[in-house]
Amino acid sequence: MRNIVLGFAVVVPLLFTWKAFGAEGGMDTQSVKYLAYFFAMAIAAFGGTAAQSNAASVALEGIARNPSAADKIQTPMILALALMESLVIFTLISVFLVG
Repeated sequence: MRNIVLGFAVVVPLLFTWKAFGAEGGMDTQSVKYLAYFFAMAIAAFGGTAAQSNAASVALEGIARNPSAADKIQTPMILALALMESLVIFTLISVFLVG
């Protein structure tokens, strides 16, 4: 949580520094577009890693409680992790296609 707050404390002031350079005309639309792409990729990566870590944690906890069920848990877990990662990859591809 501390890292998230620190990240916002660093990034949010940078979003508004363009007002300090009023003589230069401010941010153009290209800069705003790339900033939106950056946030889309950051949110997708954060959501993907949070979901993957939660899925792996629950699966390993289930295997630890019942080791004989490892075969039945491992395959669906790997499939779920692949689908979660595909969402992050789709976001990355869409950022490159639109940009």
